[in-house]
Amino acid sequence: MSLLWTSEALVAAMDGRPLGPMPDGISGISIDSRSLQPGDAFFAIKGEAMDGHDFATAAIKAGAGVLVVAEGKLPSLGRLTAPIIVVEDVLAALEKLGVAARARSSAKIIAVTGSAGKTTTKEALRHVLSAVGKVHASAQSFNNHWGVPLTLARMPDDCDYAVFEIGMNHPGEIRPLVKMVRPHVAIVTMIAAAHLGFFRNLDEIARAKAEIFEGLEPDGAAVLNRDDARFKLLDKMAHAAGVEHVYGFGENARSTFKLVKCELHADHSDIAARISGHDMIARIGAPGRHMVQNVLAVLGAAHLVGADLDKIALALADLSAERGRGKRHVLRHPKGPITLIDESYNANPASMAAAMALLNATPVTGEGRRIAVLGDMLELGDHSAKLHAALADLIVGTGTQTVFLGGPEMRALAEALPSEVKTEYRAGVDDLKPVLLAALQPGDVVMIKSSKGIGFAKLVDALLGKFPAESATSKQT
Repeated sequence: MSLLWTSEALVAAMDGRPLGPMPDGISGISIDSRSLQPGDAFFAIKGEAMDGHDFATAAIKAGAGVLVVAEGKLPSLGRLTAPIIVVEDVLAALEKLGVAARARSSAKIIAVTGSAGKTTTKEALRHVLSAVGKVHASAQSFNNHWGVPLTLARMPDDCDYAVFEIGMNHPGEIRPLVKMVRPHVAIVTMIAAAHLGFFRNLDEIARAKAEIFEGLEPDGAAVLNRDDARFKLLDKMAHAAGVEHVYGFGENARSTFKLVKCELHADHSDIAARISGHDMIARIGAPGRHMVQNVLAVLGAAHLVGADLDKIALALADLSAERGRGKRHVLRHPKGPITLIDESYNANPASMAAAMALLNATPVTGEGRRIAVLGDMLELGDHSAKLHAALADLIVGTGTQTVFLGGPEMRALAEALPSEVKTEYRAGVDDLKPVLLAALQPGDVVMIKSSKGIGFAKLVDALLGKFPAESATSKQT
């Protein structure tokens, strides 16, 4: 078993109090007894809904090498058979361990934030940097107050690169996280109306995202979307934070990481780009214009951390996607295939536009239709009805004329769409599911997009259950 942390280093980093004979060390870190691997340290974090201390026995049964528990909870735990490290506060101990992991690391660190494209960009960086070294990156979207320190604490001491996603939905959330991560490169993908319910306007969102500059290492670099309307504001805030190296990516003529030419295809894109004066061509094995934009940031960041751009470009050809973020499935209908594009993980106006563009660029077969299955975009506050209704502009006059809508906020879009767009609206996912399943025909291309909390992943599961996939192609979006 390779050790992530020795027990001695683990105890010292957290200022913990060991109870019982300690193992030589731990092979991993878990906060969930269901996914814990034998030899992991189990951190009994207390969350809003559940308390990890209630799962201490389950963690021991799963093979935890050591438990990290709070002093105040110790009397209620009874007699446990695994070694224990006692700390004042378990989440604070995890943060201390994350800081220690960062201190011992010589890896080049990249942090990513933005209103859309964070996870896509993080996963693309993980993928391409793996072609030139050992990479550590956050699992799923572990980008919040516990996800970032957990990802840091899991960072091996011998990795060459590490990539962190940092998210927020309120001002002040990014600042403490980025000061733990201390990246060499900070990417802001774009500014859009995500979490607008917690902000007055997009400028406020940009200012909150700009907190990422405050944790940059001395001589670090900011990589900003030069095509974004808030570029000038972000550029100003980066310099105000003391960042001397600010670079732009995009089609803008003044971009350091510039798109020269782009050919969009149904299942990939071909680009020519100029990366800090270096001309290159690449095939991106993932469709969509928005993916091209993300890749420009990826190429820029890879250049700034000294990676071999020729190897990075080759790796782009087989970029793959995760469930809920553009993964494609070919479904078996008795009379012919159906293409499913799974975008069910997240949604805001910007990512809706990108997903609709991708749907409209995907060819149908035979008498198939392009079908958009759209659910509520959450956390838009007083702007919600207006922004949902505005999605009609993405649909009217395009190749998508069949729409299924679900969720209370989507009623505004249902009322805004003209009669020529065939629209089915239901209040929720359970009411929408039988209608969608009954409507699909061979040759259709169906794209499912919503905020995660609406539960549209259930629609994806239902389609995969009724029409088992012939193959699953991982196309990142």
